[in-house]
Amino acid sequence: MKVLISGLGVGGATLAHWLRRHGHDVTVVERAPTPRSGGQAVDVRGAALTVAARMGVLERIKERRTTMRGMSMVDTDGNEIMRDEEGTLSGGRFDSPDLEIMRDDLTAILTGVSGAEHVYGDSIATLTPDGDVTFESGWRDRYDHIVGADGLHSVVRRLAFGDESRFVHHLGTYVSIFTADNFLGLDHWQTWFNEGETGGALFSDRDRTRMRVNLGFRSEPIAYDHQDVEQQKRLVEERCQGVYEAPRLLEAMWKADDFFFDSMAQVRMERWTKGRVALLGDAGYCASPLTGQGTSLAMVGAYVLAQEFGQGFGRYEERMRPFVAANQALAFENPGQGASPESVQWAANAISLD
Repeated sequence: MKVLISGLGVGGATLAHWLRRHGHDVTVVERAPTPRSGGQAVDVRGAALTVAARMGVLERIKERRTTMRGMSMVDTDGNEIMRDEEGTLSGGRFDSPDLEIMRDDLTAILTGVSGAEHVYGDSIATLTPDGDVTFESGWRDRYDHIVGADGLHSVVRRLAFGDESRFVHHLGTYVSIFTADNFLGLDHWQTWFNEGETGGALFSDRDRTRMRVNLGFRSEPIAYDHQDVEQQKRLVEERCQGVYEAPRLLEAMWKADDFFFDSMAQVRMERWTKGRVALLGDAGYCASPLTGQGTSLAMVGAYVLAQEFGQGFGRYEERMRPFVAANQALAFENPGQGASPESVQWAANAISLD
């Protein structure tokens, strides 16, 4: 079959790999002009480790894992108020089988084995129930199936299912992520901080001259342009003036060319498939970064979707529903503190891949 995937992230690259292995003709279209850099630390857990092993990329993920030594929690003045050398908030305990890796490193590994045609700098403009697709560049083609793996603000979901306001549920927090010079000298270390309604985290990068910065704030839904990066940076600057190292972090934010900003949100839908269209990962069932399971949901979802291709999408929905529900529930188990390690491991393994 001839398949179009919108979005070359974790889910899109994983699905492309499996569809190609099953003999399908696959094209992946990505709005970004080049492979996306930056992003937060993500986790490959439970069933997703099995998917990675079956793809033949598990060892490469292990080679690029973050290998953190621990974390600190500091106050606004930088005084350490908590220290942990047995695990981190982002990656869990070091003695678990989970693998923490920077998002761009993982995407590069998965893209490298996708085997599909990659089209950068373009996006779907229109699609019809018959599979006719028009792209923003003016290119047109027809596909047997179209898969939306294009994130929280999915174009495919909007075109096939309706406005995102029906499906995206804000969880009370906004987060920004960008790369900065490692002016704190972090070495395989995370520093976390919280000040009232604002907070963030700093992660040393594989390149120790750089660090990944997360700045966030609690808020009711805000109306803003998802394509206007300058407006988003102003929002972060207005809300995060009082955080630890605010002047230097905000200065770095304005210089960053890999800035990302969005709501902590979940996507909840009655169906992820409609005719020739299927949704994958955040586009269909975003669990939010609060769960730490978005990456694993995307990898597992891609594997299951590929298994069910050509047999109707009913089994994809049937197999993934309980897994998605278990992982989305993690966001509400212990608000503000995170779900227990036991709950995370149970949810990460709450599906059979055979």
